[in-house]
Amino acid sequence: MSLKADLGALWESRGFRRLTWARLLSQVGDGMFQVGIATAFFFDPTHATTPAQIAVGFAVLLAPFTFVGPFVGPLIDRWHRQRIVLFGNLVRLVLAAGIVALVLADAPSWALYGSALVTLSVNRFLLAAMTAGLPQVVPAHQLLAANAVLPTLGTIAASAGGAIGAVATFVVPSVTDSSLAITALLGAAALFGASSSAATRIGRTELGPVHPLEHLQLAEQLRALTAELLEGERYLRARRTPWHALGVMSAQRLLYGLMFVAAILASRQVLADPTDAAAGLGAFSVVLGFAAVGFGLAAVLTPALGDRMPRDRWILMCLGVGAAGQALLAIGPYPWALLAAAVIVSFAVQGGKIAVDTIVQRDTADHVRGRAFTLYDMAYNVAFMSAAAIGALVLPDSGWSRAVMIGIAGAYVAVGLAYARSPRTPNPVPTTATIVG
Repeated sequence: MSLKADLGALWESRGFRRLTWARLLSQVGDGMFQVGIATAFFFDPTHATTPAQIAVGFAVLLAPFTFVGPFVGPLIDRWHRQRIVLFGNLVRLVLAAGIVALVLADAPSWALYGSALVTLSVNRFLLAAMTAGLPQVVPAHQLLAANAVLPTLGTIAASAGGAIGAVATFVVPSVTDSSLAITALLGAAALFGASSSAATRIGRTELGPVHPLEHLQLAEQLRALTAELLEGERYLRARRTPWHALGVMSAQRLLYGLMFVAAILASRQVLADPTDAAAGLGAFSVVLGFAAVGFGLAAVLTPALGDRMPRDRWILMCLGVGAAGQALLAIGPYPWALLAAAVIVSFAVQGGKIAVDTIVQRDTADHVRGRAFTLYDMAYNVAFMSAAAIGALVLPDSGWSRAVMIGIAGAYVAVGLAYARSPRTPNPVPTTATIVG
């Protein structure tokens, strides 16, 4: 089917329409919020000038909620996911406004880092809840199309939000870093409020879970969380196909993360004046814009071509495309090579992600799905932190090394060869084996 036909069929579902509006508003706000944070964390001329310093920034942003998040994520199998979207965005509104107050008060860095960490943690919680709830508003035969359309539109929405937040760099060249951050954060807060309002139009039980465990006391819930997460990991491993799909996603994110760190450094050191934070942020925004084109192409082509081949074969094809796109960067640190690679590699990573999402949703029971996507998010964050740590060891300050670019391209091929040997049929797993508490 074409993208237009897929959208038309999906749009007939009231639940899908309302979930889409809530997610798009939320992710435009995400993009604006990330611009404000990125200005301070990665584009301040006095900070993050080397791969090692950028690795520290990624660790501060990702490590705490990578390891704390799993103890919150299983709650999306217990609480109504609509309430998570509603109240989660209200919490983010308050936190974004609080960060603005901290910036205006010239608060210490640890306070800003702490507030940003909590806000980003809530964001991952919301995305996991919306992804886990998608099969409740979309028929099983439309899941591939829904996974192509909704997450990709969300990514494009986040990129648009980032572009809106960064446009002040060009419209008002004399704007200070702090005022740029404040503008972006206030816009993000408004959009979080709009997303929360949109969530009120979704039925309380419409996103699942089918059998919420709200009757358990909080202490009882906390005691069960670790056991549930471990049980979820054992379920996915025993089921086979979702476990191997998560492995591919983790490998892709690690390799994409290396390119992401290289792009930050190149935007500062090669594409712009290293002493000009606004110019560096503007250059990186252009790179993100080209990446958004790749995400959009994945949304168009994955449903059209993915229906003609098994999901695993599509993943293998995307890994091959990613290797080819990454190989372009081995030619030299040229703007055209970086921008072309941003389109091609982003298409490959997003196309593979759409297929992985479908496999995990299709082959995972509903009452485990929340834990599956919690593990998904954990793997995503660990992969990005690992990429930053590896980048600190192998990337020069300019962000470009021919040997590293060739090595990343070869790694895509190696991942493809390994996944080609993985099982294609899920093992039957008794549903009672995953019920804890």
